[in-house]
Amino acid sequence: MRKFLATLTAASMIMLAACGGEGTGSKATGKSGSGEKVIEVWHIEPGEREKYFENVIAQFEQDHPGTKVKLNRIPNDAYKQKLSVAMSGGNPPDIFQSWGGGWLKNFVDQGKVLDITDQVDQDLYLENAIANTKYDEKVYGVPLGISTDVMFYNKEIFAKYKLKEPKTYEEFVQVIETLKENKIIPIALTNKTKWPGSYFFMNFVSRIAGPELFESAFKRTGSGFDDPAFIKAGEYIQDLVKMDAFNPGANGIPVDEGRGRQLLYTGEAAMMDMTTSFINNIRAENPDFEKKLGFFPFPTVPDGKGIQTEIGAATGPVFSVSKSAKEPDLAAQLINELTTKENAQIYTEKTGSLTAIKGAIPTDGTMNPLYELIQNATFMQMPYDQTLPPELAELHKDTTQALFGLTMTPKEAGKKMEAKAKEMLDK
Repeated sequence: MRKFLATLTAASMIMLAACGGEGTGSKATGKSGSGEKVIEVWHIEPGEREKYFENVIAQFEQDHPGTKVKLNRIPNDAYKQKLSVAMSGGNPPDIFQSWGGGWLKNFVDQGKVLDITDQVDQDLYLENAIANTKYDEKVYGVPLGISTDVMFYNKEIFAKYKLKEPKTYEEFVQVIETLKENKIIPIALTNKTKWPGSYFFMNFVSRIAGPELFESAFKRTGSGFDDPAFIKAGEYIQDLVKMDAFNPGANGIPVDEGRGRQLLYTGEAAMMDMTTSFINNIRAENPDFEKKLGFFPFPTVPDGKGIQTEIGAATGPVFSVSKSAKEPDLAAQLINELTTKENAQIYTEKTGSLTAIKGAIPTDGTMNPLYELIQNATFMQMPYDQTLPPELAELHKDTTQALFGLTMTPKEAGKKMEAKAKEMLDK
């Protein structure tokens, strides 16, 4: 290619540029100007997780001479929109990160994702995790990580005020009141991007009605999203807001800036409901804080059917190959390499993350108890916004954020959700 370009006259080079010379670059051909095979990867993971990707990719490039992998990290809050635009514009990356579930299925239904069933060893992965990347028994992604959301807390603060991990909602409220009396924000919340608040809603629903209700509403086999348990979950959220359990202005604070995490690091706040990805943030931002970190499962509620071994869980990162990838076989080999048992063990040890790969067991004091929590779970609820179709998922996040803002009643939220569910799911 370079020899050819060297023979072009200046005029012809100008013509080439005017005609859109970009079309001869890596995005159009999957190859660089030097003849390398190029694979572009989009992800959202910071810190040690990104370092893990870099190390696996470096080895992959060494094992596959003539291959160049371009790793592109996009901030979490902007990622979904950027990838959706790239997909709809016909210019997606070769490999992209998702969380499986309904969000990935949306791209599968559009014919944008490669079926990798024959290129994946499904027995390598935890059953619940690989199931979240399968549609019509075909595999469209491989899950590297699995996480659970728990109530993280500052052990030093709890010890100072003689607080115990609450198992019931009544005990939880007592902890909140004690913290308020001592001028400490009980719960840090960064809900501008809406999904952090959703964990409270999902946990309350599960504790009130047990894990079956959401499946019933989603699959349209029984109660809908206006079921009394969904309404009651909203009432619990608004009770917490009214008792000043959260930091002021929580609905206007984004996750990525880290302001919520800083409240915990500085001791201004005592608790945060967050996924286990929080530990990766700590190791990148404030490693000394890890020794202060404790956690407990979401408390039970009075007369509720749910128990503490029924937990929220999510797969992620999940890696998929775009249908338009110029080197699909090579891309599939790379995502398999990212999720080998040997590499998954490195991933969990280095990043403070749980993996979706069987036999990759964390040994450190922070992660092992969380691993045990998942292993002993009697049910794992995948996030609503990753399970529902995108439009309904967005409405769920909107209505939940409105509950936190006290701008919508729980009954209004349930009515809106059920009306949209009838429109989208009753077909």
